[in-house]
Amino acid sequence: MKYTVCLLFLVVLCFSLPVQAQTTAKKDAIYLATVKAVADFKINDAETFDDVEKLRENKRFLKDLQNMVNKLSNDKNKDAKNRKVLKILQQAGEDIYNILN
Repeated sequence: MKYTVCLLFLVVLCFSLPVQAQTTAKKDAIYLATVKAVADFKINDAETFDDVEKLRENKRFLKDLQNMVNKLSNDKNKDAKNRKVLKILQQAGEDIYNILN
């Protein structure tokens, strides 16, 4: 009986781990989507629209921005810089999500 209970516990544990990972991944995706949606919305804000338009026409800024983005990677094996940027975005998304929800 003890062995059956232990075995059952291990089976339940094994099946619950992927669900937790999926839940975490889903939350991370929700937070990233929140950051993108809110950023897209706020770019068109009356207070920032003109400044954003000027930046879109600034070739130096666009070149610098492209150089920064080129340092990022979407591969699974991200380096420390990529993981740090992703963590910042996820935290920002979580904060925004909690404020607006």
